[in-house]
Amino acid sequence: MSAEGNSAVGEHGVSKRAKAANRKPAGSAKPEKPARATKTAKAAEPVKPVKPAKPESRLAMVRRARRINRELAEVFPYAHPELDFRNPFELLVATVLSAQTTDLRVNQTTPALFAKYPTPEDLAAAVPEEVEELIRPTGFFRAKTRSIMGLAAALRDDFGGEVPGRLEDLVKLPGVGRKTAFVVLGNAFGVPGITVDTHFMRLARRWRWTESDDPVKIEAEVATIFPKSEWTMLSHRVIFHGRRICHARKPACGACPITHLCPSYGEGETDPEKARKLLKYEMGGFPGQRLDPPPGYPGRPAPPLGASEG
Repeated sequence: MSAEGNSAVGEHGVSKRAKAANRKPAGSAKPEKPARATKTAKAAEPVKPVKPAKPESRLAMVRRARRINRELAEVFPYAHPELDFRNPFELLVATVLSAQTTDLRVNQTTPALFAKYPTPEDLAAAVPEEVEELIRPTGFFRAKTRSIMGLAAALRDDFGGEVPGRLEDLVKLPGVGRKTAFVVLGNAFGVPGITVDTHFMRLARRWRWTESDDPVKIEAEVATIFPKSEWTMLSHRVIFHGRRICHARKPACGACPITHLCPSYGEGETDPEKARKLLKYEMGGFPGQRLDPPPGYPGRPAPPLGASEG
């Protein structure tokens, strides 16, 4: 490159001739200034995330849980064990049979069973095949036959034919766990207990009383929320609510009387008309689960086995 060419280049590497060529004639319009940022442009900026609501304190949860219990007591003043029984032995056997089936099916099955085997001694001496045939409608009838005949033999041999009234004795019987034991203790002996069945587990989690899915842990956690004197009736109320309104697959949220206390509202049907069609048993105008319901029950008795349940 010539010396002239070198001298024509400025310090920023642009030639003087190029600069001159780019100059606009005098009197030409001035270039428009860039438009200022508008309010609309500001609005398009990323929005700061909203801070999550403050977590519920332990004290607030306990107060809400106890209020749920009080309001359920007003909704279900007639809550009760939904197995038909006349004595502790019948309740114990019926509760064992209720595994993996409904209380209704058990109630339709046990009249014939107890008519033939009214005492532990009678049931312990039965022919297994005959017992199996009687309890077949409850499902898993072979395993259940082993359990109820085994516990009958244990009652006969170890407890003088009487159902014991202590948790540590009951759970040693074949087919008897903590849930079954607390059903018997609470409803046959008046000993307070929390019955953690599938309904109780589901609602305790929906209401944020616990995050556990272990029945023993749920029992222990809920026991710290409520006074011991409330445990048995609390169990009945929660189970009643779970069977009639707060179902597993499609809760009837729009027909629920405690939505104002439920942190899981909206998981189910919220339309009131549609929700009312989901209600079961006496809440929906249908027969209950007991063939022989207690006084004060507002629903219709359940039909016997083989009869229409509509």
